Amino acid sequence: MKYLFLVQGEGRGHMTQAITLSKILNSNGHEVVHTFIGKSDRRVIPNYFFEQIESKVEPLHSPNFILDKDNKSLNLTKSIIHNTRFLGTYKKSLEQINQKVKETKPDAIINFYDFLGGFFFKFYNPQNVKHICIGRQFLTNHPDFPFEPGRNIEKKLFLLNNNITSQNCDKYLALSFRPYDPVRIKNTVVVPPLLKDEIKDGNMIRENFILGYMVNDGYAENIISWHETNPDLEIHCFWDRNNMPAKYSPHENLTFHLINNELFTDLMRRCKGYISTAGFDSICEAMYLQKPVLMVPVEGQYEQACNAIDGELAGAGIRGSSFDVSLLIDFLPGYKPNSEFHHWVDKAESVFLEELTNL
Repeated sequence: MKYLFLVQGEGRGHMTQAITLSKILNSNGHEVVHTFIGKSDRRVIPNYFFEQIESKVEPLHSPNFILDKDNKSLNLTKSIIHNTRFLGTYKKSLEQINQKVKETKPDAIINFYDFLGGFFFKFYNPQNVKHICIGRQFLTNHPDFPFEPGRNIEKKLFLLNNNITSQNCDKYLALSFRPYDPVRIKNTVVVPPLLKDEIKDGNMIRENFILGYMVNDGYAENIISWHETNPDLEIHCFWDRNNMPAKYSPHENLTFHLINNELFTDLMRRCKGYISTAGFDSICEAMYLQKPVLMVPVEGQYEQACNAIDGELAGAGIRGSSFDVSLLIDFLPGYKPNSEFHHWVDKAESVFLEELTNL
């Protein structure tokens, strides 16, 4: 079968998922004929994505969120205003997708949670091309999903976001920290994480430093502030702040690195604990390597608040409201890894092949 990928360019999770799935499909006789990835002025697509995804890659302008002035929380009003200004640009992006679909004739477009996928199937409705949506966010279709209580407006906006992204979806593959029962509800299937081979094949050791990753670089100031009063602990953090060197140390024992897939994986294998905004993929990597995690949801990003709840239930670690590394240090002695997680992750290849070849 032939597949075309459409990948959201925010954060590293969607890119890791696409890389891993391209390798699974290509090694089993299928073909990823083309990959589009959303780009914005705020982020740089890392080189490793172009190098490791097993298809030609074409960046295109896609709707994205705008942060507050401190580069921390999501600003919904500014996001709407900003993206409205670029409707003509996004229309051109949709036409790029349409031309490539006509040229390559894929059996399915696999949408890694990019808005353009929903709009493409809404306005172009290509014949004989299935719309497959992959994302952690679609676990909300399951009745057991743990929504963060007391934030009803944000919950409705989150679900609206899901609906826009997945318009005319034929099958949802909902990535999950843990199995759900039942595994299939209508056209939604609960599936394991798509972890990269470097995590599953590597050796795990535990050295005396903490690893961090922040999808929004404004949180770096919290780490720097905490470390000023705790200078003896070694911390390595990853960010994608523009115009910074590959390696930046505001003071001894604290280093910020630009996104580097190989270095991140190496440090993940060797750290004693991990602190991150409450995404999905890197939390799963830490769980696979039995590294306790402090999950700090991005302010104003409701889905991350839900992720942190579910991650805690799955045994990843603990939730926090700020990058207070002391919370993780205090948690380390009592951490007990999830003994079933390896088995869940190792089912991914067979599960995805079955679901993507039975459309």
